[in-house]
Amino acid sequence: MPVPTYDQFVEPVMRYLAEHPQGAEARAVHEAAAEALHLSDADRAELLPSGAQPVYKNRAGWAHDRLKRAGLSLSPRRGFWQLSEQGRAFTSSHPAPLPSEVLEKLVRDHIDVRLRPPNEGEDFPIAQASAPQESATTTPDDRLEQALTELRQLVTAELVETLSRVSPEFFESIVLDLLHKMGYGTSRADLLRVGRAGDGGIDGVISLDRLGLEKVYVQAKRWQSSVGRPDIQGFYGALAGQRANKGVFITTSTFTQQAVEFASSVERIVLVDGRRLANLMIDHEIGVASRSLKVPKLDSDYFDE
Repeated sequence: MPVPTYDQFVEPVMRYLAEHPQGAEARAVHEAAAEALHLSDADRAELLPSGAQPVYKNRAGWAHDRLKRAGLSLSPRRGFWQLSEQGRAFTSSHPAPLPSEVLEKLVRDHIDVRLRPPNEGEDFPIAQASAPQESATTTPDDRLEQALTELRQLVTAELVETLSRVSPEFFESIVLDLLHKMGYGTSRADLLRVGRAGDGGIDGVISLDRLGLEKVYVQAKRWQSSVGRPDIQGFYGALAGQRANKGVFITTSTFTQQAVEFASSVERIVLVDGRRLANLMIDHEIGVASRSLKVPKLDSDYFDE
């Protein structure tokens, strides 16, 4: 099942901390919340698109953030969570499960509250909702990752369309530029475009060493229709004619299942379709410009005394 939105983590986090009034390590709270929400091993293995953190830990962290902003919890030290006196009183007066309207107030009404040491004498604050309806159960990390994913998907589609319009010669050069950026060849001069009549299906040659003793042969096809098994078999035969043991077949389109199965069976050919090619171009910034975003995050190590 999909990992629940972070609002669903609020109650399990709060209840676990209530059972441990002296506080608990954040990692123990993460696991307790995952158990309470019946997350499978596959659920726990799911990462944010950036790969930086498991989704469930990220959402448990944002749930605790909302508890802190409501004055119900605190972090007396790095990686350690504890309910405040106000939080313990709130938990005692609100048996499980929390009514949906109370949970909604927890996640909506305190987003704009600045974190500060809680005033233990204050009652649980009830404020007017200030967060947009559609984003209340989505963490800032989720929204950022979603935006980046959407932008990448857009650029991927634009790249595939653009590649389908360039000349065959330029497409071959783009492919060799990419392979060089990926680390193939000791210099750009080691990647040669040789596509011409009678080339035997070889469009480029990559020398993996200075003496040219080990080479990778490339076929780059700017096609609209799917590449089938006969095309891959022909490329395989061209490799045999060149006495080569490695080949990369790159296309702007897709490969049929039979073509994929044949390439897997011979273990000498790597297939790269249009979408994978576009993603590699994004990763290695070939024909793509990137801009950096500064996302602030507290450096807890700096404040260790």
